[in-house]
Amino acid sequence: MTPAPHTRGDRPLVLFPEDVPAIETVPLTDRDLPDSTYELLTRTAHTRADRPALHLLGENGAAWRDAPAWTFGRLLEEVHRAANAYLSLGLPEAGVVALMLPNLGATYAALLGAQAVGIANPVNPMLAEDHLVEILTLTGAHLLLAPGPDLAPDLWAKAQRIAARLPRLRALAAVGSPPAPSDIATDFGALTRTQSGDRLDTPHRPSPGDLAAYFHTGGTTGVPKIAPHTHAMEVYMAWALGCSGAYLDDAVVLAGLPLFHVNAVHVTGLGPFMHGRQVVSLGPLGYRDKALMADFWHIISHYKVSSFSGVPTVYANLSAVPEGVDLSSLRAGAVGAAPLPKKVRTTFEAAAGVPMLEGYGLTEATCATAATPAFAPREGTVGLRLPYQHVKAVTVDADDEPIADCKPGQTGVLAIKGPSVFPGYLRPGPTGPAPDPTGKIFDGWLLTGDLGHVDADGYLYLTGRAKDLIIRGGHNIDPGPVEESLLAHPDVTAAAVIGAPDPHSGEVPAAYLVLTQSSQATEEDLLAWARAHAHEPAAAPKTVHIVDALPTTAVGKIYKPALLQDAVGRLVADELTRTGLTGQVEVDMRDGRPHARIHPADGDADGYGPLSAELDRYSFTHEITAP
Repeated sequence: MTPAPHTRGDRPLVLFPEDVPAIETVPLTDRDLPDSTYELLTRTAHTRADRPALHLLGENGAAWRDAPAWTFGRLLEEVHRAANAYLSLGLPEAGVVALMLPNLGATYAALLGAQAVGIANPVNPMLAEDHLVEILTLTGAHLLLAPGPDLAPDLWAKAQRIAARLPRLRALAAVGSPPAPSDIATDFGALTRTQSGDRLDTPHRPSPGDLAAYFHTGGTTGVPKIAPHTHAMEVYMAWALGCSGAYLDDAVVLAGLPLFHVNAVHVTGLGPFMHGRQVVSLGPLGYRDKALMADFWHIISHYKVSSFSGVPTVYANLSAVPEGVDLSSLRAGAVGAAPLPKKVRTTFEAAAGVPMLEGYGLTEATCATAATPAFAPREGTVGLRLPYQHVKAVTVDADDEPIADCKPGQTGVLAIKGPSVFPGYLRPGPTGPAPDPTGKIFDGWLLTGDLGHVDADGYLYLTGRAKDLIIRGGHNIDPGPVEESLLAHPDVTAAAVIGAPDPHSGEVPAAYLVLTQSSQATEEDLLAWARAHAHEPAAAPKTVHIVDALPTTAVGKIYKPALLQDAVGRLVADELTRTGLTGQVEVDMRDGRPHARIHPADGDADGYGPLSAELDRYSFTHEITAP
């Protein structure tokens, strides 16, 4: 007989491996989950109307200690007003609302309001205009919201140019400040103030299978990949995240990632909202707000934050806690989206006195697939699968189609099945865009492209990631468009861009280029070209290496692992020079990851401690050998 799971009240919890199958003895359909994200919010607002939902730091010029706050009742009112404003602008049923916005209170309302009466399509406003036009053309955006001219003049001008190129767009709306009288645009703030806040002005309510959101995600080609999410997927995710214990008791969750990222929408958004917990928003710039980050630990103390979710880059900058700051409310920091250097973990945990809990997820599976149980962490893993999701490793053929399941402990391509799996990437169709599972989902199993294995107890190990994707500080960068921009240089005959290890961002783009025989271009010239032609600032290569030829496989494909080995070798050589040491460096691949071996020139490894400490800042492994 399967033992009963651990619980807190009526909430099941995953504290140990045996809790996952115990929770699953109750069918998910018997859990009385809301039909939609709108019903999720209304349920919470009806029982906790006067409880705080959102603290909006960085808004209206208020000091962070005096940040405006919304109750759950106020949040629902603002969602109603936003949704009704969309209807007044002519949003059709299943219409698409594109959100090119920073993190504002209005952004939360705009996103959830869009899901109440249509489909939300949050996008990264820093993407290149052509890229944004391509995304919004594919999704068929009907409305576009952007920060007004007083709030962000450059983004407003960019939004106007984009709007002029979208044939299906019905309205452009300015958020945070009104448009100029000459602009062909709507003042969204003024419009929402005229709308009803106590109801939706339509009898239609979304169903579990209706689409709730379109999220763009990185891929291996220049074509934008759009992952559709249904209401059932998003509601399940909010519920399942609660099984981790992150939203117990009077939990307060800090939100600093951008709301075009699924982690922000779910882990620090719908998850706490479903469970009636407070969210402290770090404001329009989130973790990039230097002024707020300077007071980060004081903010944690003041708002009694219990958890926050970030990428390794964030944690790398949080190694010093001021004396006298009370962190007794803090329970854990959640981390994912990029390789976690060992030194970042140990330094943060020593400073904050709480564990960093790793997880694993992807946009195509809503958000999270695995999370580390606080009471039973296992070193080297990203935790246990969330209830009702299933994870396995499979072998694949030359066409990346699954052949057979791997045994426990055997590395393969990770596959996911369950209520979080998306219906396929959005593709153009004769009647409009529609999800297409071709090449990604096989018999209900989502092939992630990530390498890993599952042990006999159900813990998930990651040994590699999607083939070429570069993850810079948690931000996905597709190397394809970067390579294309470099190949446009008249002297470049071949180009490959990889994610080189970086102690601050986890990975940064590094370019390897083959030039014409007559070329006089220098690496500095090519770096300048790359910066000028990158589709977004983060995608610009940090380094350029001119080589005679690119390594290839037996069938002529560029073999990027060899370039990664070269990049690691260069980094280690630089660190040797910086620390005043000499030695021979060898780099190979172990379980899909680079491993550096340093052979001291004098054969004595005793004096290489400083070098080892420096290399601990990177995500690759290393060893100092002795004869």
